[in-house]
Amino acid sequence: MPDLNHRLERYLQVEYEPPRPGVEGQITRLIGLTLEAVGLKVALGDYCMVDLQGAGSVEAEVVGFAGDRIYLMPLDSVDGLAPGAAVRPRVGASLVPVGFGLLGRVIDGIGRPLDGKGPLKPDDMVTLAGETINPLHRHPIEQTLDVGIRAINGLLTVGRGQRLGLFAGSGVGKSVLLGMMTRFTEAEITVVGLIGERGREVREFIDHSLGPEGMARSVVVASPADDSPLMRLRAAQLTTRIAEYFRAQGRNVLLLMDSLTRYAQAQREIALAVGEPPATKGYPPSVFAKLPKLVERAGNGETGGGSITAFYTVLTEGDDQQDPVADSARAILDGHFVLSRTLAEQGHYPALDIEASISRAMPQIVDNSQLNLALQFKRLYSRYQQNADLISVGAYARGSDPETDRAVDMLPAIRAYLQQGMDEPMPMQRSVQELAMVMSPPPQPKNQAGQPQMLRRTP
Repeated sequence: MPDLNHRLERYLQVEYEPPRPGVEGQITRLIGLTLEAVGLKVALGDYCMVDLQGAGSVEAEVVGFAGDRIYLMPLDSVDGLAPGAAVRPRVGASLVPVGFGLLGRVIDGIGRPLDGKGPLKPDDMVTLAGETINPLHRHPIEQTLDVGIRAINGLLTVGRGQRLGLFAGSGVGKSVLLGMMTRFTEAEITVVGLIGERGREVREFIDHSLGPEGMARSVVVASPADDSPLMRLRAAQLTTRIAEYFRAQGRNVLLLMDSLTRYAQAQREIALAVGEPPATKGYPPSVFAKLPKLVERAGNGETGGGSITAFYTVLTEGDDQQDPVADSARAILDGHFVLSRTLAEQGHYPALDIEASISRAMPQIVDNSQLNLALQFKRLYSRYQQNADLISVGAYARGSDPETDRAVDMLPAIRAYLQQGMDEPMPMQRSVQELAMVMSPPPQPKNQAGQPQMLRRTP
């Protein structure tokens, strides 16, 4: 009887196995990372398997076509590819793992584990494409999100479901800032996408920036710089898809993607390879069409559901804030934080330039008292920066401008408020309290009768 049951199960598996397509094409040309094939009946976005000599097969995605020629972009290395290699359409949609079983794990762009901790235990297998939410059904941004960074909590408050850009050049501390937010945030789950970074930085971010505390409630999707452009593209999409799954479960998710620029560069490589003409500084138009499609998937879900608060790092080449990707990202995001190289060179961390940074949701989610304190703080900081050169050379005469005098007096307290140690969490309530302490007027000396005494400035 057990043998009969076993045989029936085998027959059932064969019976319900999807039919394999009989159409098979062949590779006719390889240009860079783009494969050209003929003899296939496939659609844009379909997946195919390309045979390699003595090395199995590699998955490739259809990224373009011209007449009967199909252009494919492989996910992995194509070493062993020979002219005339067979190409077969893949049966069924490409599925990726999602769920709480991924917490504490590091995976690649197609959901394979990279951390050596054994196979994944996902709750579900889903397609990369998430469901589109009607913008009128999205819950508005009404609650603050504590990210554990004093300058952000007090001066650039973040709301749940907000999407922000972290604009920075190389080597100014953006990875450290992301790691601090991951460890200190009040969000329930963090999903981190390391897209196009150096392989060494992936390990350093996990070990030093995240640490065991942050890793325990995080999922890391890593696609280093030596991966194919398609793998980097899919890693960004997988990062967003995992965050969407947790949002659908009613969780508040913090999504950190480092970086949005590498995602745009991967799309540029693919678009140029299939013949799309460059438009703005070498970027084809499809790049600027894909950016909002990725970013718009983050944010709040429908009323009563979860949220995705997203931070996308944007690399400003040569600290150029008018880079086309930076300019496009600034227009589609709900705010931007700029990291200053000048502050980083002074040992000022986090190197947050509060003059150039803004959180568009802050006026709607904080009370008027905090908003007024933040505006006064920024005004005094800006006033000092405007006169910094005169002050440093001794050309400023004290008493010529009371507000500048106050800015000079308060500069040590202002700088102390903006700086924070890597292992120093700062909750939202305490951040606002310290902001009020910094901006409170100094006590006036009193006379013998206990009345405030007016100070006179001697000529």
